[in-house]
Amino acid sequence: MENREGAKPAKTRSRNSAVSVSSLLVSVWLLMAGCGVPGDPVPPSPPIPTAISDLTAKQLGDGVQLTFTLPNKSTLGERLEQTPTMEVYRGALRPDGTPDAKSFRLVDTVPGAVLSGYVKQGRVEFLDVVAPAEIRAHAGEAALYSVRTRVSERKISADSNFARVNLYPVPEGITRIDVEMTESSVKLTWAAPTQLSGGGTMPRVVEYRVYRGELDPASGAAAEKDLHAAVWKLPLLQIAAPKEPEYQDTGFDYGKTYVYVVRSVVTEEGATLESGDSQPAIVTAKDTFAPAAPQDVVGAVLPSGVAGASVVDLSWSLNVETDLAGYRIYRSEREGERGQLLSPEVLPTPAYRDSAAQSGHKYWYTVTAVDRAGNESSPSGSALVEIP
Repeated sequence: MENREGAKPAKTRSRNSAVSVSSLLVSVWLLMAGCGVPGDPVPPSPPIPTAISDLTAKQLGDGVQLTFTLPNKSTLGERLEQTPTMEVYRGALRPDGTPDAKSFRLVDTVPGAVLSGYVKQGRVEFLDVVAPAEIRAHAGEAALYSVRTRVSERKISADSNFARVNLYPVPEGITRIDVEMTESSVKLTWAAPTQLSGGGTMPRVVEYRVYRGELDPASGAAAEKDLHAAVWKLPLLQIAAPKEPEYQDTGFDYGKTYVYVVRSVVTEEGATLESGDSQPAIVTAKDTFAPAAPQDVVGAVLPSGVAGASVVDLSWSLNVETDLAGYRIYRSEREGERGQLLSPEVLPTPAYRDSAAQSGHKYWYTVTAVDRAGNESSPSGSALVEIP
């Protein structure tokens, strides 16, 4: 007889094996779905700069100077690899004094490659120029500013804090500064402004503010064409506030390249207003001023210690210039001529001994003073010495 009971377990094992294989395939599929299937690489999402939180605004001439710290990190805390592009927005207030979000308009965009030229001591200083006619039409009204930054068109930062400024008409900018170098000062003069920037009668000038900065001398030529191309060693800082349109800077150093800017100052409704910058005056202070001629040169004939020979001992009054390097001695056998240089190296002290003087000769000695820039004075009065 056929054993039916033996066949049944074999059929059950086959069904169980099929279920096990199906479960294994499902597990493998789920594992592959969880791990993902390799495909084209996805580019990283562009970073979003952190929002600016220290924006300030003040009127400077026919414009508003915005100052803020440039963000250097993204919202995820990652360091930005490039200078972001800046977008400047200007708006107004509602009647209740709150910002009117619908009034804000994009007024300027500065690419990152250009924006780096506006960074001074870690902070951006950017001037938003406003038409003088617009300022006159809305004199005393408040303008509101906000700034955003981005490194990608699609990923822009959140709005900065709002910065408010009230705008008034200001004097026209000073068009020219005349510079005269003297030995002890850089003398600046300029013409007083006669009208407001947009035309019209201006109030009395309260004072002028003189600003000075220092440039890398190698960037002086580029700065003459565009001050933003300058490489600054020191930023523009106020050094004086004269009442008259002139100033003498006695605190300069020879060999340095300076930028001078002057602004007129008036008051309007209790507010102190500066005009725009004058045309900058770029000055490289060069020492072209010779010391004074030495005085009271005298000579005496002394025995040299060698039979039949003499030396001439010369002395003169000490020069008082602070940059004095020393003296040069000249000897001539004809009156009125400078003659031969006896001291190839400058002498540090006001004395010299000529041991090459010959007996039976007359000599006229003159002395000049030399400063550290190499400027040589006119000759002193001559001292006549006759060797017996």
